[in-house]
Amino acid sequence: MYPAMRKLFFTDCRCAGDPPKTYEELFAKLDTNKDGKVDVSELKAGLAAMGIQTGKGAVQKIISSADKNKDDALDFNEFAKYLKEHEKKLRLTFKSLDKNKDGKVDYLEIQQSFADLGLEITKEDARKILQSIDSDGTMSLDWNEWREHFLLNPATSLQEIIRYWKHSTVLDIGDSLTIPDEFTEEEKTTGLWWKQLISGAVAGAVSRTGTAPLDRMKVFMQVHASTSNKISLVGGFKQMLKEGGVTSLWRGNGINVLKIAPETAIKFMAYEQYKKLLASEPGKVQTHERFMAGSLAGATAQTAIYPMEVMKTRLTLRKTGQYSGMFDCAKKILQKEGVKAFYKGYIPNILGIIPYAGIDLAVYESLKNFWLSKYAKDTANPGVLVLLGCGTISSTCGQLASYPLALIRTRMQAQASLEGAEQLPMGRMVQKILEKDGFFGLYRGILPNFMKVIPAVSISYVVYENMRSGLGIQK
Repeated sequence: MYPAMRKLFFTDCRCAGDPPKTYEELFAKLDTNKDGKVDVSELKAGLAAMGIQTGKGAVQKIISSADKNKDDALDFNEFAKYLKEHEKKLRLTFKSLDKNKDGKVDYLEIQQSFADLGLEITKEDARKILQSIDSDGTMSLDWNEWREHFLLNPATSLQEIIRYWKHSTVLDIGDSLTIPDEFTEEEKTTGLWWKQLISGAVAGAVSRTGTAPLDRMKVFMQVHASTSNKISLVGGFKQMLKEGGVTSLWRGNGINVLKIAPETAIKFMAYEQYKKLLASEPGKVQTHERFMAGSLAGATAQTAIYPMEVMKTRLTLRKTGQYSGMFDCAKKILQKEGVKAFYKGYIPNILGIIPYAGIDLAVYESLKNFWLSKYAKDTANPGVLVLLGCGTISSTCGQLASYPLALIRTRMQAQASLEGAEQLPMGRMVQKILEKDGFFGLYRGILPNFMKVIPAVSISYVVYENMRSGLGIQK
């Protein structure tokens, strides 16, 4: 793939102690204005001239990571040191990928590397990824090919390519029923996992706050809308503004944001334990085991924080002056309805996890495999838009499948606070909705729910990426 790079960089053998003359030749070639330094524009132009494709921001990342004196350019010593350090990392990664220690990586070993990260791909997809790196057409990678491909690319491992395709939970659309994120052993030992969890939590908080008015409208329509009481989107907002002013659009948002931290922490810890319990082989988790572990972890987290879910619904629907805050809400529910009230709607909520997480994962896997089979010719990196599109579509499909259960849950949580409302069990409530409003009565409020998906995904992604940068995680 990179004959110019092969010719310029490498000979077939070079002892570890030899002076890296190829580094000097490369530096001289890139330093077009001969000022003894290579800046971003020179590096970008030089790589393009050699036919080396770089991802967005990759050149800047090389300069930033190697630029010790912070002058936005690399002198020869900085350049050579970066290449030496980078080559060491690439050597370690190549050894870890070479499962049978024959000095080459084949498509089966690539497939196994995906599986180790909990991501199942077909042999055909693994071959396509291999082809995007294989420069001599032998359908296997030796050390030189691996080094050629990644030496002037900030990625230090195939795992970083694989991470593009991990179904990350960064896309916060307000529901927390997705299977938890997967972390490698490297991420766990270096502490990257907690930085990523914090980044995701902050992204979720900002995203939920930004879309809170639409979320409140969804809950309002789920509980109050019917064939006899038709509430339009505009009419609903007018009603809310008239009753409580502009700030009333954010009612319930405080506790909705507050529950992100405990839920994320519990889900992550429970997921790790369930994976160990369910894995048929230690250290290897199959897709169905991952799904079961994720669903159980979601159920565990929901059980622990469910009282906050009930309070969120009550605070979202409250009238002006009904509660002075979260603690007052909890106190009044406890006094009037007892401890049991904090688990109203629990059964439909837990039942909703299976269709949501299952369909979300299945759709995402299908979209991923479709992209890899059709477009993974020169790179396995799908780009931001494809990733966001796949995540948004799969999450929306999951929501669509579990929405009737979410509506039943919300009504059961709210019914004790509504004047004159019957206290119905789940089965009777479904029956009553179907009799009164028909099948589509189970989808009341779906419009504002869908309207918030794209802004929620966009906000959470932007905030997540900025948080990662702020915490020192390389993109």
